[in-house]
Amino acid sequence: MMKLGWRLLLAFALVIGAAAFAVARVFVAGITPNVREVMEDGLVDTAHLLAEVATSDLAAMPAGGTLDGSALAHSIQAYRARSVNAPIWGVAKQSLDLRVYVTDRQGRVVFDSAEPSAVGQDYSRWRDVARTLSGQYGARATLQRPEDDRSSVLYVAAPVRHQGELLGVLTVAKPESTVAEFVQRTEDKMLWTGVGLLTLISAVGAVVTWRTVREVRRLRHYAQCVGDPACDASASLRPPALPGELGELARALERMRQRLAGRRQLERDVQGLKQQLQTPLKALADAARGLPEHPTRQAIVTQVEQLRQLTERLLALARLESQAGLTQPTPIDLLALSEQVLAGYFARLQQRHVQVVWQARETVQVPGDAAMLSMALSNLLLNAYQYAPAGSTLELGVSRQGPEAVWCVRDHGLGVSADVLPQLGQRFFALPNPLDDRQGNGLGLALVAQVAALHGGRWQAEPAAPGLRVRLILPRLNPSA
Repeated sequence: MMKLGWRLLLAFALVIGAAAFAVARVFVAGITPNVREVMEDGLVDTAHLLAEVATSDLAAMPAGGTLDGSALAHSIQAYRARSVNAPIWGVAKQSLDLRVYVTDRQGRVVFDSAEPSAVGQDYSRWRDVARTLSGQYGARATLQRPEDDRSSVLYVAAPVRHQGELLGVLTVAKPESTVAEFVQRTEDKMLWTGVGLLTLISAVGAVVTWRTVREVRRLRHYAQCVGDPACDASASLRPPALPGELGELARALERMRQRLAGRRQLERDVQGLKQQLQTPLKALADAARGLPEHPTRQAIVTQVEQLRQLTERLLALARLESQAGLTQPTPIDLLALSEQVLAGYFARLQQRHVQVVWQARETVQVPGDAAMLSMALSNLLLNAYQYAPAGSTLELGVSRQGPEAVWCVRDHGLGVSADVLPQLGQRFFALPNPLDDRQGNGLGLALVAQVAALHGGRWQAEPAAPGLRVRLILPRLNPSA
């Protein structure tokens, strides 16, 4: 699999390369049209200037004559005979390339500086002449060689007028090939500038990618230490000082590390407390059993058992809260597990004449940890049994509801008021049992809530009038089956 750094660099290069290519195409594609526009603008000025120069010669020309030997003809010939060597921004211009021809008001050519000359030919249908004679702007671009797109010549015409009367048309022409070197030089300059910018941007991208990958690796190393108890215990472990969102993520990992460390410490403390209490509690229980029958004797035995259950549940809760999820979930038959847990309460139920009525008994499998789920179901059954009056019934159910499995238990006791419901499941929150005025430790439902969360499920409690109905809702295994 490609590493993060190479993926970032490749993505950066692709984005920048595509953007650079698109921009280059836009600019390069616009160079030639822009050069044509500049050429045409210059030719318009030249045509109008020469039209004024040609006015007197064309006005004096007899009908059917030409401008050969006129002042305009001598000036154009002198212009073409000039030598020039003009370095223009690094490009040497060594030829004068303008072609000038004049037509009369019928479109007949009366002067042409080109060789061979077009004098006497009818140019009235050419776009530059025809549009100018009709009072419009006349211009055209014509290929000298149809097979060669680079042989285009740009023609721009201007009207020749004398005292408001149209005498003819003067056209100035210039081959576009004369500026091809300027266009090529500009394209090359843009190309190399683009290559330079792309190289610079790529270098910047490589540096940014390297720094980002380095910071991500530092964060990864820190995260690996957070998950490693041996490394996490090191006093020198500190979150890396990173900028921006990575820094926020590092600080969030540090807060998580501290919470995990606190939970592991709590588990160790509870384990130590259990070991410290185990011997004295056993001694108290043995001593109490040796006493004669008396209410005080039974109270001591009951309190010792409650202390033992408290330490067991605290340790179980600490272990559950230190887990991020299930390590190896296995398929579990929820109905079979329920019947197995229920069998452990058979003697207690008979003792108080509490009967179990199944409302639903559907075979449904869930992915999970059998020991955890058994503990959760046992706590829910114990809670319902403790609040069920003697001679009443417990309603149980295991059913499918869409993609979820629902385990349900209901007692027929006094129930719980609506304002107390939100507090159920909180640590050490417990209500006194109206049947015997005893109060639990409030950890049973907290264990159920933690087991449900680790299995990707949830639990719910609602008044049943009479009694309380509690549901454990878990994702089914193969819900589409």
